[in-house]
Amino acid sequence: MDLNDIINFPLMTESASVMVERDNKLIFIVNLKAGKSDVKKAVEELYGVDVESVNTMFYSGKNKSRFTKAGVISGRTSAYKKAIVTLAKGETIDFYSNI
Repeated sequence: MDLNDIINFPLMTESASVMVERDNKLIFIVNLKAGKSDVKKAVEELYGVDVESVNTMFYSGKNKSRFTKAGVISGRTSAYKKAIVTLAKGETIDFYSNI
């Protein structure tokens, strides 16, 4: 698996920002088949930082339905995998530098 295929994108929410400031942890949405060691290697090579640990969570898709004039529309949300990456002390990644 290519390094760019492992990490889809960083997750930037309010709670993720708090985790970055307080615990030096970053959250990424990753490929469903990527393991912890794959994520660690990809983050270290792409961003040039030292990774202490990686925790992963798998979110399965859920059935959703809504009522419209045309009737009931049913569908399913996508499944995804989230990785919480703890950086070593003193390491940072600045995602906003290119804005």
